[in-house]
Amino acid sequence: MTSPASQARRREVIAALRRGTVPESGLDQFAVGLDRFSVAMDEELDTVAKGGATFHAIRGEYGSGKTFFARWLAERAKRAGLATSEIQISETETPLHRLETVYRRLTERLSTPTHRPSALGPVIDSWFYILEEEVLEAGEVAEDDEQGLSDAVDVLLEQRLAAVARTTPAFAAALRGYRRARLTGDAATAEALIAWLGGQKSVAASARSAAGVRGDLDHFGALGFLQGLLAVLKDCGHRGLLVVLDEIETLQRVRGDVREKGLNALRQLLDEIDAGRFPGLFLVITGTPAFFDGQQGVQRLPPLAQRLATDFTTDPRFDSPRAVQLRLQGFDLDRLAELGRNIRQLYVTGARNPDRVQSTVDDDYTAVLATAITGELGGKVGVAPRIFLRKLVDVLDRVDDHDDFDPRRDYPLTVSSSELNEIERNAAASAGDVDLDLP
Repeated sequence: MTSPASQARRREVIAALRRGTVPESGLDQFAVGLDRFSVAMDEELDTVAKGGATFHAIRGEYGSGKTFFARWLAERAKRAGLATSEIQISETETPLHRLETVYRRLTERLSTPTHRPSALGPVIDSWFYILEEEVLEAGEVAEDDEQGLSDAVDVLLEQRLAAVARTTPAFAAALRGYRRARLTGDAATAEALIAWLGGQKSVAASARSAAGVRGDLDHFGALGFLQGLLAVLKDCGHRGLLVVLDEIETLQRVRGDVREKGLNALRQLLDEIDAGRFPGLFLVITGTPAFFDGQQGVQRLPPLAQRLATDFTTDPRFDSPRAVQLRLQGFDLDRLAELGRNIRQLYVTGARNPDRVQSTVDDDYTAVLATAITGELGGKVGVAPRIFLRKLVDVLDRVDDHDDFDPRRDYPLTVSSSELNEIERNAAASAGDVDLDLP
């Protein structure tokens, strides 16, 4: 574990585990097994911060920690000065073959070290402030010359977005329109244009007309808007952008022609990264081994399969953390118990009765609980972490709240089908409630 978390972050982590979800932040406080990636990922973040671009695919079975890894990496990215965005790929809400939808989700989930999602508006406002400061520092325009300042900022805007304007002039046009609306006090138009820049649909025609742009963002314009966003982020002090496309294996469940379009969209993104179109972009995708190796996934598109090819025939201990695909090992019982101990220690830092929590939920009990939960999920340790941590926090809460509560005596643990997700239910020994006897 790293240095102690603030009480606010501790509460966020424990509350997320209590709900059975992966915390948005604070993961470095209890991460297990990710140290081997730290140096390589920090080097990649440094490359991106210096204007490069990179890509990694994170592979692992359900429960191996793909989403955990992505959020752990996002925290490191923010500490390195990058903005981040995590996108859940979905066959209905965020299909990969509709890049305009992916971009829209990206802006909705955009966050920075100082702003939670969506940070698009604050980022753009910060950018215009910096452009104005640069103009004034040049000394060619007086601070009280509003028109001269506005014209000079427009010129600087065009210079900074020259590469973007060659393929997507609407991005710069919408930014100019947004600034005019802000200067004239037209808040409705300004808000509408921020929405349009974020890829939102059904933006008022009057707002689009005021900026001289037409229609909604389409698949082909999305990459240009991403290029523009990267330029704006870089200009206002953010050293790059980490984008995570999570659960990309959902492509395997869609119709064949839609799957091929999604795979081709991913190939296109990787080609553009290699071509240098997106300086400052760190793209990460997560998926199951079946997606990367099976005929209903990456292997269906040979050019993409070639780009992602990674040799996993050696012992996992010797995997390179710099490979295109990074293999997550998942949990065994020892690592699951270690994870439980880390959570207990984090919990204790804000407990009402820390000594009692520490002594009652000791290492032996944590290991027994991990074993019991795993046993009721068919012995599949990889499926157990979510429900194990949820039950562990429940026990910690009861011990902390009730002086006479003894989990070995008073906690006849049950795992109800209703609290399991589909994969966990499939792994469970029974679909009904199961009593677990803890020694």
